[in-house]
Amino acid sequence: MEYIVETHNLTKRFGKEIAVSALNLKIPKGEVYGFLGPNGAGKSTTLRMLLGLMRPTAGSVRIFGRDLKKDRISILRNVGSLVESPSYYSHLTSYENLEAMRKILGSPKEKIDEVLELVHLSKAADKKVKGFSLGMKQRLGIAMALLNDPKLLILDEPTNGLDPSGIIEMRNLIKRLPKEKDMTVLISSHLLSEIDQVATYVGVISKGKLIFQDSIKAMRKKAQLKIRLKVSDANNAYRSLLAKGIKTDYQDNIIYLYEQSDEAVAAVVEILVDEGYSVYRVEEEHQSLEDIFLKMTAGGDDR
Repeated sequence: MEYIVETHNLTKRFGKEIAVSALNLKIPKGEVYGFLGPNGAGKSTTLRMLLGLMRPTAGSVRIFGRDLKKDRISILRNVGSLVESPSYYSHLTSYENLEAMRKILGSPKEKIDEVLELVHLSKAADKKVKGFSLGMKQRLGIAMALLNDPKLLILDEPTNGLDPSGIIEMRNLIKRLPKEKDMTVLISSHLLSEIDQVATYVGVISKGKLIFQDSIKAMRKKAQLKIRLKVSDANNAYRSLLAKGIKTDYQDNIIYLYEQSDEAVAAVVEILVDEGYSVYRVEEEHQSLEDIFLKMTAGGDDR
């Protein structure tokens, strides 16, 4: 697998405080990588180091297979970013803002219409930015980040402050970019629900440490299904099942089964009934991704 971004023991200290600790990111080419963690976990600090805006205390960053420290300028020519709020001239139109940025980047003039179309701002090309909604301003910020036709796009909390329709627009745009532009997208968020909607890979950071990194499918597999049994005399029923070698768990007068096939559940119910226990309920209980995320990041503090 080809990785667009790789970090090796990336670390950032502020005095005695460690904001990012020995981070080893691996971001595959052509994927939407969700960088997930509570507010203050070290996400923005990491993104600033990836963009060369902040010098690491230790460790290294490789982007496109090259060392950021040695080839910073040439690497960043192929990187677009929207970190925190977008920068723009409110008294200018969206087209004029993009023209000013285009001249700095040296991009061809036709790129302006292309990125306006991509972020659905073509009809607002001649409108002054001071009259834009927050969602339109965010999309203009992404249009600016796309002017240099980047191979890597880095977005820091791009749905912050957006209304529901703005969030859906942003979500759809992010999902389109890898397919339409052969682009790799790194998106940070503290909201699992947002990452789950767009990401194909995910990294979870807590207290500056990377505690999970894999495909979103692998994360979903952690959302285990349990079979929940409510029975009479639950404590004795639980002990009886254990004595027969059936793997179970017991909590708050409820029996939980590890084996969840229909046949295994039916066999347990039959055993309980044969032994004189009343089975009141047999239910499926799903552990949500949100529960998994909260367990992973339990005890996180602000940083």
